[in-house]
Amino acid sequence: MDKVLTIAEIESQFDSEWVLVEDPQTNEALEVQSGKVLYHSKNRDEFDRKALEFHPKRFAVLFTGQPSEEMEFVL
Repeated sequence: MDKVLTIAEIESQFDSEWVLVEDPQTNEALEVQSGKVLYHSKNRDEFDRKALEFHPKRFAVLFTGQPSEEMEFVL
């Protein structure tokens, strides 16, 4: 996708998915406000494998759903 989407557009189009965003625009708190979606998937393992093929200079990884109790996040 070459179109820049807002965070609201990303969340509505890719509900409960992992999303790789190129050149994210952020606010003062570094929260993603918009960017170009390079890839998305509901499956995290598939997302990780495919995301390795991209080499953007600046990117963000978003999860657009509610985390389940089994999910663990490492920063």
